[in-house]
Amino acid sequence: MLRVGYFGSYARGDWGVGSDLDIVLVVARDELAFTRRGAAWDLTLLPVSADVLVYTHEEWRGLDPASRFARTLAREVVWVWVREP
Repeated sequence: MLRVGYFGSYARGDWGVGSDLDIVLVVARDELAFTRRGAAWDLTLLPVSADVLVYTHEEWRGLDPASRFARTLAREVVWVWVREP
């Protein structure tokens, strides 16, 4: 694990009833397809429902900074744990 962060309504401070926690994880490597990685993480102990995006370090560094989603992540992600490779 290289980074753990959250974004979305919890990061912006505008969460409310029914809001989920959007989590982003950056890992050194992962053999699973991007679309399957989140399912490998057990989030059932969290007190709210959560969605998780799991990027490899290479994928994270390769996000297109011009894309709307990458700009949102750059602006909103609150990193709670960071370990550089």
